[in-house]
Amino acid sequence: MRYGIQLPVQSQSTLYAEPWETTAGPEDLAETARAADRAGFAYIACCDHVAIPRRLAAAMSTVWYDPVATLAFLAAHTTRTRLLSHVAVVALRHPLLTAKQYATLDRLSQGRLILGVGAGHVREEFEALGVGFERRGAVLDEAVEALRRSLGPEEFPEHHGEFYDFQDLGQRPRPAQEHVPLWVGGSSAPALRRAALQGDGWLPQGDPRERLAEKITRVRTLREKAGLDGPFAFGAIAEPLYVGRPAWETGRRTLTGPPDALAESLRAYRAMGVDHLQVRLRSRSRTELTDQIAAFGAEVAPLL
Repeated sequence: MRYGIQLPVQSQSTLYAEPWETTAGPEDLAETARAADRAGFAYIACCDHVAIPRRLAAAMSTVWYDPVATLAFLAAHTTRTRLLSHVAVVALRHPLLTAKQYATLDRLSQGRLILGVGAGHVREEFEALGVGFERRGAVLDEAVEALRRSLGPEEFPEHHGEFYDFQDLGQRPRPAQEHVPLWVGGSSAPALRRAALQGDGWLPQGDPRERLAEKITRVRTLREKAGLDGPFAFGAIAEPLYVGRPAWETGRRTLTGPPDALAESLRAYRAMGVDHLQVRLRSRSRTELTDQIAAFGAEVAPLL
């Protein structure tokens, strides 16, 4: 079972950001990415929001680094780990613009992009950018189809749909990968359908483990009914973790303990059919986080 990490610093929602992140900067982000690369993490991930309305700023904060710029910056600090947008709200931008940005990122990183996409949830963000919020699901469905074409091998991609229409417009560089993996985020019924029928993988959004198995089964059933039997990556987001016995209060939901105990708990995800597990390691400083990343990679991961 592969493992990845949503990076600190680049998004600072009060749901998960640690206090030390508020004064952190680019070097903290880069060192965390380097630590994940050294520790064998399959991917590092970055979120996407363009602007946060004042009514949500206290909870979500307004710190949301741009995913393309951030992942391109981190591509230069890493060599192996893949670069995941978790998730890009692609309905906010024209598919040709999205394709240009992410194809360039894939080329510059020598084929390490995983494009994670999602519907988005902040109404004001859509309205400010002139995109209909109520129809964002339908726009996303078509955007994914258009991106498939725009990130494919053709220099002059062609798409004709309800929301987007283009042909005879060339884009280079092309992605380094012949096929850019496209993972769909979200846990609603439309998101599961979209992942099953249009994606190469599924990124659940915080589903507790007791609800995960039924959703994995639902995605598999949808794919079987549609006659889809190609490779597909099932993801999960683990509970907060701390390798060892912390000398501070990490919260009642945090899994703590020796590596073998953590691995035993996390193997339950593999039994459900999970292929890649996103971990969130608790920390009070960048150094503690990078130490936790190293410990997870060296002591827990081999037991998964």
